[in-house]
Amino acid sequence: MSVRSLIVIVCVTVGSAFAQPKMPTPISDDTTGFTSIFDGKTLSGWDGDPLFWSAKDGVIVGESTVANPVKINTFLIWRGGAPGDFELKLEYRINSTNSGIQYRSVELPDVGKWVLKGYQADIDIDNRFTGQVYEERGRGFLALRGQLTRLAPGTKAVIQGQIGDGDALKSKINTGWNKLRIAARGNVLTQVLNGQVMSVVIDDDVEKRMMQGLLGIQLHVGPPMKLEIRNVWLKNF
Repeated sequence: MSVRSLIVIVCVTVGSAFAQPKMPTPISDDTTGFTSIFDGKTLSGWDGDPLFWSAKDGVIVGESTVANPVKINTFLIWRGGAPGDFELKLEYRINSTNSGIQYRSVELPDVGKWVLKGYQADIDIDNRFTGQVYEERGRGFLALRGQLTRLAPGTKAVIQGQIGDGDALKSKINTGWNKLRIAARGNVLTQVLNGQVMSVVIDDDVEKRMMQGLLGIQLHVGPPMKLEIRNVWLKNF
């Protein structure tokens, strides 16, 4: 082997050893590995009070009126399974009051039909609560917008770190359509809105946490409201 060839081999080997590692890629709308769980035309696979829920022009619509008010928080429940580790992404638009996306939830038939208890990606028209992790009919506020929290048995959520300032993150929320992404892996729950991480929960409360459960969409008690949901995609792990 010539000296020149040896130098080339050494240079290539050293260069490979110090090559830059691959960097994470930005979040995208890629649906590879995801399954659409709303056909855009009907509520096939979903179960809710027909007085409030319908499908029209590629959108799930939940709507209450003065003549047809919501008397108890009611949910449109996906009947296609009880996801454990998953990613869910969808787009939503709301014009009043409060709503949320339920996950790892259970039904409470003793309370009422189409009533759920469990984790919720909170949504509201004033964006006071939008982006936070809430537990419907459970432990309440688990992580406010901008927080990374941990829940231990018998204790309230303890802040482990800050993702960002809650008021500053509010600026990431649109007045029209918003893109929500929920990732549940083990006991870690992450909620992302319009590409920005909003809240993270580490749930170490073995007795009270849920590791799998139903998905649902909430219509909240209060003034008349309209909630629209589209492009609903689910990936199970």
